[in-house]
Amino acid sequence: PSIPSCPIPQKLDYFCASAVVLHSVYLCCVRTLGLQRPALISIFRAFLLLFLACHISYLSLVRFDYGYNMAANAGIGLLNVAWWLRWCLRNRPRLPHVWKCAAVVLLLQALALLELLDFPPLLWVLDAHALWHIGTIPLNVLFYSFLMDDSLYLLKANSDLLKAD
Repeated sequence: PSIPSCPIPQKLDYFCASAVVLHSVYLCCVRTLGLQRPALISIFRAFLLLFLACHISYLSLVRFDYGYNMAANAGIGLLNVAWWLRWCLRNRPRLPHVWKCAAVVLLLQALALLELLDFPPLLWVLDAHALWHIGTIPLNVLFYSFLMDDSLYLLKANSDLLKAD
């Protein structure tokens, strides 16, 4: 017998996943365009928030379509991967810590296959979705390490600019 699903937590899981993917795209925008273009970043942020609101509204009020949800998240995820990897490749010579970002992005894509290639639970506990969540734990640590290194680099770069003035 199958385990009954819990629709509200399941929907919240999907909505949070969409928010996380869109937030990563936003972070990529801020990091790659820099804070020198606040108007452009604000417009992009508003677009992402509008997209998220429309996405959640459609899934909540019109029809909860798993295929659409997966396609939307996969599409945004691919944009995210391409954008981050392009930035990593362009900055690899001067930023030795970008390998951490590239590794996280590529490993997350590999883990995403667990979401697409679902299989029955192993030992009635570990299904593909559970393994996806377990696999993301060490990637958060690695991404945090990248963020720390990148923040320290940006602080040093900005303090060097201020000293030159």
